[in-house]
This record gives sequence, structure tokens and C-alpha cells, in this order.
Amino acid sequence: MKQSTVISPSILSADFARLGDDVSQVLEAGADWVHFDVMDNHYVPNLTFGPMICSALRAYGVEAPIDVHLMVEPVDELVSLFAKAGATMISFHPEASRHVDRTIGLIREHGCKPGLVLNPATSIGQLQWTLEKLDMVLLMSVNPGFGGQSFIPHVLDKVRKVRSMIDATGRDIRLEIDGGITVDNVGEVAAAGVDTFVSGSAIFGSADYRATISRMRSDADLHMAAR
Repeated sequence: MKQSTVISPSILSADFARLGDDVSQVLEAGADWVHFDVMDNHYVPNLTFGPMICSALRAYGVEAPIDVHLMVEPVDELVSLFAKAGATMISFHPEASRHVDRTIGLIREHGCKPGLVLNPATSIGQLQWTLEKLDMVLLMSVNPGFGGQSFIPHVLDKVRKVRSMIDATGRDIRLEIDGGITVDNVGEVAAAGVDTFVSGSAIFGSADYRATISRMRSDADLHMAAR
């Protein structure tokens, strides 16, 4: 099932001194979702932000879907906190949950859409038992922990395989990618099968949010249509 292109800028690269305004500007410039890279300095070597930031953006007036990527261990307690704070999608790493199936169910019980995140070296075998229960698969194209990293090329092979698995289900499951996505590679990534693109520094670090997002969407749409 072909999906429409979604651009989900990561607030990890936003200006935190004026976060509400910066997020509003990127949405007004054409972004679809807001991506939260939540890191705990335990599962990954960095510390970012928690559910209070999500609540603050909702209170500020942000109505767009909030796409929460939990790079934390353990996972379950933060699932409920982010759900209450206004998250729309919550994705987590299977290595960070003792009971992956239970965590997927917990996310859905809290009214959010569940996603599973696979690191560059994580086997897609994790999806054999979970894919039918997911609304999204997020493939990391860098090793998680820091923004501004370069795209790992071999992840494109994984994208193609996961795209085939999703298509075989006939279900409306998004395939998202996070890490090193720029205006220069978004088309190639879309051609491999991705429909949802996380980009941090390439968007928030650009001089013109609208021009950057428009180019990303145009290139992604063109290559998705040709698949």
C-alpha cells in the first residue's frame, strides 16, 4: 500500500531558547509531524528531554502529530507519561523492552500508535512476530545517540526488505527512517521504500525551512511514484 510522504523534523536540532516558535515555523513551512528524539544517557550516550516538552508544545498550540522515538531503557513508564503529554505515535527499541509484545500493547492501550525501531545492526527478524501489531517501523540509518551523523548506506538494503514485508501484510504501516536524511539523499531513500522521513539538522539548520521541506517532499514524491 503506497503512502503519502510525511516529513517529520526532529526537534533535537531546533532552537530550544524559542522552541515553540521554531516548531510552529517549521510546521507552517510544510512539515507534517514533529519528531521527538528522547534519549536517556543509558540506552544511548546522550540526554535530551522528557514528556514535559511534549506537554509544553501542546499547550503552546502545536496540533500536528507528535512522533515520539524513545531511546530509553526501560520503556513502559515513559510510554504512559508521553501518551498523557500528547504523543500521537510512540516508537521504541526492542532491545530496551523485556517484553516487546506487552510494550506494543501498552502503547495502543494509551491511545497512541505503536512503532518498533531497528538500529542499523538489528535484525529484521524482530518484525516476524510484531509487524501485524504495528502502525510504523522506524529504521535507524545512523547509530542512535547524536544528531548530525552521516547516513549509513547499507541500511538501504534493510529498507527494501522491510518494505517487502510491509507490502505483504496489506496493512497501512508506515516505514520511517531517521539519521542523516538530507535534500541530497531523500530521493534514493524514498525509491528504496521509505514514506516517512525524519530530518533534524538538514531542516532546522537550513536558512529556509519551506524551501528545504518542499525540495525533500518533491524528491521523495517523485521517487515513491516510480516504485
